[in-house]
Amino acid sequence: MRIDILTLFPNMMSMFFEESILSRAQKKGLVEIVFHNLHDYSLSRYGSVDDYPYGGSAGMVMAIEPLANCIEALQAEREYDDIIYTAPDGEMFSQPMANSLSLKKNIMVLCGHYKGVDERLREHFITREISIGDYVLTGGELAAAVICDAVIRLIPGVIGDEQSALEDSFQDGLVAPPEYTRPPDFRGWKVPEVLLSGNHAKIAQWRYEQAVERTKQRRPNLLI
Repeated sequence: MRIDILTLFPNMMSMFFEESILSRAQKKGLVEIVFHNLHDYSLSRYGSVDDYPYGGSAGMVMAIEPLANCIEALQAEREYDDIIYTAPDGEMFSQPMANSLSLKKNIMVLCGHYKGVDERLREHFITREISIGDYVLTGGELAAAVICDAVIRLIPGVIGDEQSALEDSFQDGLVAPPEYTRPPDFRGWKVPEVLLSGNHAKIAQWRYEQAVERTKQRRPNLLI
């Protein structure tokens, strides 16, 4: 998979992908992350990519020309399955969406800023708009990093134990059950006996029941 990230702050973005699992995924050749500085596509000698909004409201808007220039330059090199825009009013990001995106070959992610982008860009270039929550960030870089992290970890070979990703919260519509590790008794706080029994059928049933109960308590909206 190749992910092209369009951003005003490529240095800030690159740091996130230089550690841990995401770094190893790139070194293994499982994913290629390429950052594009939108200032490089500006028509202004100062490299500006924003302008005042028509109509006189407060704030600035990302101009269509530099963004379109960048997108079209990339499209001339390869075909993209999706061109994603991180926007507060976009579709709420979810595990099923991450699953779907992990099957793509080439995706592009545009990090929003200011009051957003010129609406014409959204109408003619963007194929998918994604939000990571009902709140506003100073920029779309964090949202893009969240999306990429959730997607990349699902690519076969990225995580050593691929079964682990399939058992994550939300994969089956439930949150994950509680987990325990050694020691079996810490300050009198004991691991449930069923997990020490070696009976895999009973353990699987216990985990399912715990996941259902935890979902009822913490995320009942998932059961609707």
